[in-house]
Amino acid sequence: MQPFSDIRILDLTHVIAGPFCTYQLAVMGADVIKVEPPQRPDMSRASGAGASDSAGLASDFTAHNANKRSVCIDLKSAAGARILRRLIATADVLVENYRSGALAELGFDYEAVKKLRPDIIYCSLTGFGQDGPLAARTAYDNVIQAYSGLMAATGDAGSAPLKVGPPVLDYGSGLQAAFAIAAALYQRAATGRGQRIDVAMLDAAVMMMSSHVMYWQAAGRLPPVTGNDHANNAGYCCYPTADGQLMLGAYTGRQGRDMWTVLGDPERGRAVEKLTPAEIPEHFQRDRRRIADLLMAQPADHWEAEFNRHRVPAAKVRALHRALADRQLQGRAVLQRVPGADDAAAPVFPVAAFQYAEPGSGPALHRPPPALAEHTGEVLREIGYDDGELAQLHEAGVIKMETGGATGETA
Repeated sequence: MQPFSDIRILDLTHVIAGPFCTYQLAVMGADVIKVEPPQRPDMSRASGAGASDSAGLASDFTAHNANKRSVCIDLKSAAGARILRRLIATADVLVENYRSGALAELGFDYEAVKKLRPDIIYCSLTGFGQDGPLAARTAYDNVIQAYSGLMAATGDAGSAPLKVGPPVLDYGSGLQAAFAIAAALYQRAATGRGQRIDVAMLDAAVMMMSSHVMYWQAAGRLPPVTGNDHANNAGYCCYPTADGQLMLGAYTGRQGRDMWTVLGDPERGRAVEKLTPAEIPEHFQRDRRRIADLLMAQPADHWEAEFNRHRVPAAKVRALHRALADRQLQGRAVLQRVPGADDAAAPVFPVAAFQYAEPGSGPALHRPPPALAEHTGEVLREIGYDDGELAQLHEAGVIKMETGGATGETA
């Protein structure tokens, strides 16, 4: 039994941060019902590879929406609002990432929703939060990277500010929200009370730069922008080799000693091991030049193997597809196929960064990402609508029903 197998979540989110939050709960067993407007569904359905897919299953969508059921409802219509109210009465959690105040304008702010389900967990995920002078602003990952200082801290002196490639703040915010919801559900189990959760991407960015925040306060200046290198430890830098680049992670005195042993200079290693933290910077430039020269003698694969054999952290700099094909990831459950998709060409989905030892209790895939409106009829029948009512609602444009899809629904 998975931890959230008896939890129903209404997912009124789009793009990445919100969908990733609910996805992490879905792979832990929650029944996540993704609610999308018929005319303006989640824009990520048409983003990334496969953007022209008629079912709205482009890569940016499929990355964060497996295990969910899709319903299409026009919440701006009176009939659509009635449907959502009936869904809310059956739900444990509502997650939304519209601009601050948007759901309130439709009559679905926390106080209104709490009247329908008093113990509801209501989570809003926005760029700047629900209060403060910037609460009304909309934002995406790149905007918050710029505003928060993350871009200015990324790169080196010649390249910063530099946006981090993947949308790390979307994912960081989604994880913060998923953790907050899990904690609120635990709290509700003890108290019987619901919770209002306010998650801001800007706040998540600050949390992801905690060491920088404390450095600024302690030193009165920002940490140096060092890119692929450490500010003063030559063993903790990226180097070219005879074939490719190598990231070294010889941080401790013992690791520095063993690094120099691998490089053929154990005497220098013994000297480095005795250096105090205050003395290390004095040797940075000289040691860095010497390490760079020595590493050019062999390819990165050779050095990666040798350093790790001596318990010195090191890795060849790989492209993503090389990492995905590596035997280490191939043996981990972070990547899974939907059950029944045994074709070697079937996609593997990133699921979760942890596993449980008890069989059947940890993160797992149960169903593929849903086509737009794939489960509208299925879900609405569960809350009492009959086929005649569904046909009328579809005809009026209040809901969208998938035609001839996996559920066999028709318009």
